[in-house]
Amino acid sequence: MLSAETKCAAISEPLGVMVSEPSGDAMGSLSIGEVRPLRILHVVNRLDTGGTEHVVLNLIRGLDADQFESRICVTRGFNAELVAAQKLPAPYEAGQVGAGSQFLVPVLSRIMKEYRPDVVHSRNWGALEAVVAARLSGVPVAIHSEHGYEVDMMAGLPMRRRMIRRAIYPMADGIFTVSSELRDYHAKQAWFDPAKIRVIHNGVDTHKFQPDARWREEARRKFGVAGAGEFVIGSVGRMVAIKDHPSLLQAAAELVRRGINVKVLLAGAGPELEKHQAMVAGMPELAQRVNFLGASGNVTEILNALDVFVLPSLLEGMSNTILEAMACGVPVVATRVGGNPELVREGKTGWLFAPADVKALVERLADFAAHPEMRSSFGGAARERVEGEFSLQGMIKNYSNLYLEMAEKRAVARGNRS
Repeated sequence: MLSAETKCAAISEPLGVMVSEPSGDAMGSLSIGEVRPLRILHVVNRLDTGGTEHVVLNLIRGLDADQFESRICVTRGFNAELVAAQKLPAPYEAGQVGAGSQFLVPVLSRIMKEYRPDVVHSRNWGALEAVVAARLSGVPVAIHSEHGYEVDMMAGLPMRRRMIRRAIYPMADGIFTVSSELRDYHAKQAWFDPAKIRVIHNGVDTHKFQPDARWREEARRKFGVAGAGEFVIGSVGRMVAIKDHPSLLQAAAELVRRGINVKVLLAGAGPELEKHQAMVAGMPELAQRVNFLGASGNVTEILNALDVFVLPSLLEGMSNTILEAMACGVPVVATRVGGNPELVREGKTGWLFAPADVKALVERLADFAAHPEMRSSFGGAARERVEGEFSLQGMIKNYSNLYLEMAEKRAVARGNRS
């Protein structure tokens, strides 16, 4: 008997997909008809530059075009520049940006009847209603996944959200999360059997994110690193409260007080940016030592410039930036929360510490600063771990197998493609 976590990888060879174009108002007709790709509608809250959205975009680009056709539907708008840069069709829009509570089932149903998907895949709370709309619209397969945390989830979900999840989860053909910890969290919050929730880890493009000595040299020069003796730490991610950048800045200041020549690179934008800049301005130890790089498009360059990647998040689902740093051969110091312990092997690829424990963070960073050979060893092991267990190709295969498996169970996929 396969475990819930490994079922999605059980199909070793992709199944051929034969999908009939439905007649009338029915979706997923079982009559033999035209062979075409399986049609997937990906429903997200907002399409922007966050981690979940990057997973969606990487997946759409990576799925075999002969087997899958993808469109995106948003419930609270999208970043038009991102859509143009990715050369995507304009997403379907089911809701309004900045609106309060919205009842989206009717408009989602209309979109599904127009696009006629074989599979609807909704993600996170903001898109959960898509499961209901899929059932009402006759979509053969509805899948829902949970990808991370928000600050207001730390004390548990509001009762309303728990009850709605409990009601909707059983309507879906498949539920999964991106980490085992997140699976256990949502199973508990929704009073749902964890054995019915699968886990599909995120994956990273190991060709795009890789160690490169030339990139490292150029990036460190670009960011004003004063030679090999300067210890460079940093983080990549949105400037929001849940990421707890102040703990990293406090740790950096303490390292300076200890006589360590440290430089901090922080990439990302968000509502907390000005507060962090003001904090640095009020700390003389950090004068000329912190670079706020904004929402940089060249994350690979930034990661290669680092000696250690730090993620001090208060909560975390499955961090793409940890995987990207590890793929670039950079050791990681991260909080012991969410999916982080599933990525970082303590004493081999990095270290974990308790949220907001600045003292523990300082000790781990000081140890790395004093031992360049340990940074090299941990970084090499981190790269090997990503290549072996968290590659983008592996993630795409798992998603592909999940879609095909569910479609076959619902009699959407039939026979083998010639």
